[in-house]
Amino acid sequence: MIILGIDPGLAIVGYGVIEYSKGRFRTLAYGAITTPAHTAVEARLSLIFRDMNALIEKYHPDEMAIEELFFNTNSTTAIAVAEARGVILLAAQLKGVRCFEYTPLQVKSSVVGYGKAEKKQVMMMVETILGLEKAPKLDDTADALAIAICHAHTGGSILKRFYNLP
Repeated sequence: MIILGIDPGLAIVGYGVIEYSKGRFRTLAYGAITTPAHTAVEARLSLIFRDMNALIEKYHPDEMAIEELFFNTNSTTAIAVAEARGVILLAAQLKGVRCFEYTPLQVKSSVVGYGKAEKKQVMMMVETILGLEKAPKLDDTADALAIAICHAHTGGSILKRFYNLP
């Protein structure tokens, strides 16, 4: 199964593409879609949509895992992230890629074993699980890989297959 993990944002969209088969991981690609500051929101959303389509066309993921929207005290940022998530989800929908959402707590629990793990711990485990020479530079990219790992652990579970759950 090829999984596209996404850490959504308006300025930076982290992505990680992994293959998960028989309990083993293989990293296919990772990086970030970036949009220039001081650019109209609709232009930034268009760039994200275009680049998401290109990623989906290049890697043909079976499923996409995306971080669930997390509201903090800055509602302006939350709205911008929600808009970016919208175009990301639309790109997946139009290409027929099933999407699954995970909270930061679920991702940290799945990857580190502790829901309140520090960012550094998550990055170290991503590096270890995927056998990377070094952790990705951007936190957003490491988070996207962690989200993909979380989905592999959760989405491919024996119980899920046993009960024939979506």
